[in-house]
Amino acid sequence: MKTKQEKQEQKQRRARERRAAREEAKKKKAEKKKLPLRRTISNDLFALRCIGEAAPIYLIVYLGSSLVYGLLDFLSGSFLLRQIVNGVEQGKDTAGLIRYVIILGAVCVISYMSLRFFWNVGSAKPWNRIISHVEKKLYRKAAEVELGCYESPAFYDKYVRAVEESHNRMMQVMYTLDNLIARIIALTANSFLLFVIDPWLVLFGLFPLLLGILRRKENLLNHDLNNERKTLHRRADYVRRTFYQNEYAKEMRLGGMFENMLRDLRATHEGVKAAMRKYGWKIAILAYLREIGLEVFTVLGATLYAVWSTMVLGPENGGMMVGDCIVVLGSVGTISYCLNNLVQNFAEFGEHALYLEDIRYFLDYEPRVRNGEKIAPEAGGDITFHGVRFRYEGSEVDTLKGVSFTLHRGERIALVGANGSGKTTLVKLLLRLYDPTEGYVTLNGQDIKDFTLTSWRERISTVFQDFKIFSMSVRDNVLLRRHRSGDEEMVEQALRESGIDGKIHSFERGIETILTREFDDNGENLSVGEQQKLSLSRVFAEQAPIVVLDEPSSALDPIAEYKMFENMMRATEGRSVMFISHRLSSAVLADRVFLMEGGQLIECGSHAELMAKDGKYAAMFRRQAENYLGEEVQHHA
Repeated sequence: MKTKQEKQEQKQRRARERRAAREEAKKKKAEKKKLPLRRTISNDLFALRCIGEAAPIYLIVYLGSSLVYGLLDFLSGSFLLRQIVNGVEQGKDTAGLIRYVIILGAVCVISYMSLRFFWNVGSAKPWNRIISHVEKKLYRKAAEVELGCYESPAFYDKYVRAVEESHNRMMQVMYTLDNLIARIIALTANSFLLFVIDPWLVLFGLFPLLLGILRRKENLLNHDLNNERKTLHRRADYVRRTFYQNEYAKEMRLGGMFENMLRDLRATHEGVKAAMRKYGWKIAILAYLREIGLEVFTVLGATLYAVWSTMVLGPENGGMMVGDCIVVLGSVGTISYCLNNLVQNFAEFGEHALYLEDIRYFLDYEPRVRNGEKIAPEAGGDITFHGVRFRYEGSEVDTLKGVSFTLHRGERIALVGANGSGKTTLVKLLLRLYDPTEGYVTLNGQDIKDFTLTSWRERISTVFQDFKIFSMSVRDNVLLRRHRSGDEEMVEQALRESGIDGKIHSFERGIETILTREFDDNGENLSVGEQQKLSLSRVFAEQAPIVVLDEPSSALDPIAEYKMFENMMRATEGRSVMFISHRLSSAVLADRVFLMEGGQLIECGSHAELMAKDGKYAAMFRRQAENYLGEEVQHHA
């Protein structure tokens, strides 16, 4: 039973949560996406600029064709119809009209054939260039942003939306501009014709402008609906992946995890339905009012006025001729349609700009880990951490607290300690996946921030515990770069050094074998231990002056791990090595061992020195030796 005080505290906590929820809702409402006109124009021009950079001729022809089609449609439509009917009614000579029709027909045939040929034959490559150009922009940026961006749900959502919308949304801007040009041509020509016939008719065509307010509200609601659905669909896609991807197969078949996933899938479907209930009826009502206003007032009103002017007044009393009436019946609908679509086009530009804002936010994002200007020395050197502190975004405590040490050129050091002690964070700072919150790291006295990211990272061969095997050839998985002449021998040597060569040579295609069967039925799957050995071969393949190993052998047994580290130490002779391992049997191979605890270095020295000191490291080593270390390594204690 809860005490009265506990109930009161719970009541107060719930009240605080409700207030926080209301404040968050107000904040979201205040931040309702409505871009200023200047930013809207800027975003849409950005999309056109991207298309123009990739395929300038395609853009010019595409938009130019709108002008041609718009003029020809008017000349061969409303204008021609009026000339024919009024000419017959007035008994005019038809020779001039026939010449006009022949010339117009020839121009139409030549224009249509030329443009159709361009669209059907010549537009495939520009389309692919546009897609490639936009994707390269996004992927280059994705490679530049710091690792912390991928750990931020808000930033990651923007990135996902940017990738999903990118080239399609940019093409939508071009399509909308194409429609806008065509509508302006049709509107201008038909409005002028109606004004010539009867100036009062223009009023019927202006009403759709008022309906543009409804269209804008409708587009904003559609944008909010799509954003909510995208987040939900991303969760649903994740659930679906767990049912068919190999990496989840075992766990999904043990216990009741599949039921949890189905529960989440149902929850996302309920979320989609809730979003539709929230926005769907509003969108439907706005669309209904807009369509009714367009059809009833504009089209029907103008039609009744034209018929009255022709049938009641007649040409002799200032009314319309039959040809004028027929043109009005068609042109008013055209003008109304064009005006409505002009408003829609402008609303679409606003909608496109909202989505493009995510793309531009991502592309304009300035990475916190900035690129330097100098090229890192190819020979490496002494690496020194100077009072380095680091705190992850959103955390209230530092992960690293004033760490200082030097990794001398050619030295091997082992970082050991419990989970969460800061070992992997130290490695991430060395690789400049993050930059220190305080302090700095130097190479031969030069701040590593001064080096270009590419040149610095090329000086370091790295294998993480959560390494990835790509669905590509063994050779590509070892090199992690483009193949160059003479690489085969290096790959073979690297596979021998890591102890995976026997397995690879058992495959029919050897190092050309595709790993995993995701895209190749003849591909091969490796066990976790074999994958780990393959990942280690990457270090042997590249002779970088610095080697970083973050728990690279967690899937191996203690003896196999010890032998692997012996091979590693031999293969990296003369290179600086920093490795992390929970099994202290490997630490005996290091020149120095650093024991980390709570983000600090608490013990430092060779294995023998630390064992003689009989501190925390010695206690940890003996405890592990008693549990599972074989005699082959126990004698080092």
